Amino acid sequence: MTDLTKWNPEDEEFWEQEGKSIATRNLWISIPSLLVGFSVWLMWGIITVQMKNLGFTFGKSPEEAMGLLFMLPAIAGLTGATLRIPSTFFIRLAGGRNTIFFTTALLMIPAVGTAIGLQDPNTSFEFFMVMAFLSGFGGGNFASSMSNISFFYPKKTQGYALGMNAGLGNFGVTTMQILIPLVMTFPMLGALSGNSLSLSSSSGTIFKRIAAGSETWLPNAGWVWMLWLIPLAFFGWSKMNNLKTENVTPNLKSPLVSFGRISWLLIIGFVTAAIGLYFILTFKSMTWVKWIALPVVITLTVFLMKKLSPGEIKANLERQYKIFDNKHTWVMTIIYTMTFGSFIGFAAAVGLAIKFIFGVKHVMVDGVMTHNLANPEGPATFMYVWVGAFVGALIRPVGGKLADKVGGAIVTQFVAIVMVLASIGVGYYSQLAYQSATPQDYFMPFFILIVILFTATGIGNGSTFRTISMVFNVEQAGPVLGWTSAVAAYGAFLIPKVIGEQMKATTPEIAMYGFAAFYAVCAVLNWWYYLGPKADYKNP
Repeated sequence: MTDLTKWNPEDEEFWEQEGKSIATRNLWISIPSLLVGFSVWLMWGIITVQMKNLGFTFGKSPEEAMGLLFMLPAIAGLTGATLRIPSTFFIRLAGGRNTIFFTTALLMIPAVGTAIGLQDPNTSFEFFMVMAFLSGFGGGNFASSMSNISFFYPKKTQGYALGMNAGLGNFGVTTMQILIPLVMTFPMLGALSGNSLSLSSSSGTIFKRIAAGSETWLPNAGWVWMLWLIPLAFFGWSKMNNLKTENVTPNLKSPLVSFGRISWLLIIGFVTAAIGLYFILTFKSMTWVKWIALPVVITLTVFLMKKLSPGEIKANLERQYKIFDNKHTWVMTIIYTMTFGSFIGFAAAVGLAIKFIFGVKHVMVDGVMTHNLANPEGPATFMYVWVGAFVGALIRPVGGKLADKVGGAIVTQFVAIVMVLASIGVGYYSQLAYQSATPQDYFMPFFILIVILFTATGIGNGSTFRTISMVFNVEQAGPVLGWTSAVAAYGAFLIPKVIGEQMKATTPEIAMYGFAAFYAVCAVLNWWYYLGPKADYKNP
């Protein structure tokens, strides 16, 4: 039976006899589905590095092409973050099985489209923009996946279940960073892998450096996810369950109606994201526009959901929107953006940053500093790019456990200070490298500081979760977690965008110093509200 009308995991007899096995089955289909969602969402951070290596310039100058390549992961970040807002309500409207199946199947669109586009170096930038835009499906899936799993488990084991779902789901970032470079090294699917292309500069995998001139099969970066998505969609449809109960999905309709409801809310998110993207691209010379566009996108999404959502969730939305009257919602949104926003943003941007800062010689030509001469001594990007996100995801539970012992706010304070110092250090070594004909001399301290930065974001993820659970009551904690995770996900847009802008201006260090200033503000807010003598809550 796919629709369960009786579900009470708090009943220990029911849980042990049948509930636990059903919940476990749903969890272990949810985890890889979420993992692939993260992979498809953030795959542009790796694909664009290889596009650079293969000479994808879209008919532009090297400097203009660099800006366009940084734009692709930023676009995916923008839509993925926006779609998290409506995705929070999918389970109530459509059921868990219907939601996970449909949202997983939707990932096939950007996966196949990207594979087709990558077969031809002359594919337009506009086509890749659309594919990056649709990759946002994967970013939105986090909210619905976490909501679904929370209903299957009793309170005593929800921490484990949600931690497994979120933690292993986040490993989609590392999985993507390792897997895409590997599958590009051979014609994985024969003719579907397209014609091989020769690298214009060195590349690599987690295992070895690959010299310039080597053959690579770029379309595999899209096709590889179909090998996951097809069986995952099958298992999602045939093995997962909808909880057709009063507190989960009381008015569950047919699958087609459910898919229609999901599609309508996704369209709202896509429309608002497209409006924001239009203004950002139209006024791209005015880099400040993005700081206005993003709040407008978020506000418009929330407003249109309230006005245009199916009637049965309007009352639910009204109740959950009360979180916006609580000042701590806004404080924790800023602080959580420091942690998860930085994690997801640097995961999207670090590959291109390594390539453009250390994979290029920065030399004077006719009195002008140039940044387009390949550096054969530069680091093989793909050998290093995965480490930071791997450590950040792996250490996340440690942050939670540490916060349980000593308090969430004190751990967050330490994390903020480390992030300030690490960001300044990354900026400093980026500046030295970007002015050097031998930038590889500065790579190792840059790399160590980046890993420290990722480590701090992972620990901070755990500690901020602890603070939110202590500051907010049971009714508000869930919506606050959903809201903060949606806003923080915009880091996947902002960080690649800001770094790309400053790289184009030949001042990559300015981006990192700006991030350091933001982290310092977060440290002040955390101390003022949760640690200082006038703290509203003492070390929650």
